[in-house]
Amino acid sequence: MESESSSTSGPWRFAQCFGDKGEVDDITEADIISTVEFDHTGDYLATGDKGGRVVLFERNESKKACEYKFYTEFQSHEPEFDYLKSLEIEEKINKIKWCKRQNAAHFLLSTNDKTIKLWKVFEKSIKVVAQNNHHDGQNAMPTPVSRAALRLPLMAPQDSIVAAVPRKIYQNAHAYHINSISINSDGETYISADDLRVNLWNLSISDRSFNIVDIKPVNMEELTEVITAAEFHPVHCNMFMYSSSKGTIKLADMRDQALCDKHAKQFEEEEDPTNRSFFSEIISSISDVRFSRDGRYILARDYLSLKIWDVNMESKPLRTINIHDHLRGKLCDLYENDCIFDKFECNFSGDGKHVLTGSYHNYFRIYDVNGPGEAVLQADKLAFKAKKIGGAAGKGGAKNNGTKGMNLETIDFNKKILHGSWHPRENTIALAATNNLFLYSAA
Repeated sequence: MESESSSTSGPWRFAQCFGDKGEVDDITEADIISTVEFDHTGDYLATGDKGGRVVLFERNESKKACEYKFYTEFQSHEPEFDYLKSLEIEEKINKIKWCKRQNAAHFLLSTNDKTIKLWKVFEKSIKVVAQNNHHDGQNAMPTPVSRAALRLPLMAPQDSIVAAVPRKIYQNAHAYHINSISINSDGETYISADDLRVNLWNLSISDRSFNIVDIKPVNMEELTEVITAAEFHPVHCNMFMYSSSKGTIKLADMRDQALCDKHAKQFEEEEDPTNRSFFSEIISSISDVRFSRDGRYILARDYLSLKIWDVNMESKPLRTINIHDHLRGKLCDLYENDCIFDKFECNFSGDGKHVLTGSYHNYFRIYDVNGPGEAVLQADKLAFKAKKIGGAAGKGGAKNNGTKGMNLETIDFNKKILHGSWHPRENTIALAATNNLFLYSAA
């Protein structure tokens, strides 16, 4: 992994913010953003919220900088009730994944806890009657007596709208909550993962899927781990990985066997026995895993740290980055207020040279993959006034603001950056902060 002067060496600037800029008390639960995802070109950006809505943004080509404008919004999921299990199914959007664009329309997958939908988003022209040939302005025209005398209203395009229609609905395949979806590089299949199973789907077939990972024990009392995330390899369509609550990442090859319970590779770092505590299993659970664009490296986020693995080296991670080391002394409090169960996402930059993850008090961190470069920034309303927040690590105290230099008693654990996405071609990032979408760009 080559290191070169990076985005963290130049200042990151606040670019845009979408969402309600009012008081936090005015925010409803349904408005909280639950996922953020750039498409493969970076020209479009999608967010999903707890109210089941998907909002799409389009790059504003009239601006020189990387700025976006509202494109369309649609209701993806509605609240449901499973009468057999007496279970409410929330409308919250867990994940959104874009399909690679092949024509004028956009296709994307969205999922809540149980149901995945394939949406087609396209521009549709609205036509209106430009001339009524059935009326001469005063009286109705006589009824035609021959085919040649038939008159049809003349239509003219008036306006165009962006429409969203569900093309496929994939359901009844998961007994537990869906935590991940990932589209294969072949463009034809995708996987969906819940706590105990990973299923393989064909995008064009909605009534059948194949179970490719099943870790459910015969006796549920013997259950020791659950699946927390899964992702297809970005290059090899036969390979995928899934992470667990035990802190392991398993790389599976679908060419080996139909049920990939036996992994091809396993990435796990043994914990120092002297550091074991009541919270060890909770904080070692992996909340997110990502491949680099070439598939050579794996980025994994647990509660306290980021780990970067080389796919060719299972023995230990290339690098471990401590994100929340300053919170080790507060794990008991974080357990009582449930913050210890927060699932922070992580991202590689498009070139694979930098990584991004979030933290509390609306802080987020950007690191050089193979170097000391680090930027700690805050997605905050003050960005509207000061167009620049932070810069390179160590400049202007940016590095210390979010870690040791900050009084732990002043950290607002209700403000957290859980979801984010990195532009595939540029150093622009999109972050969800409660009900606001923040965009930052490197100078």
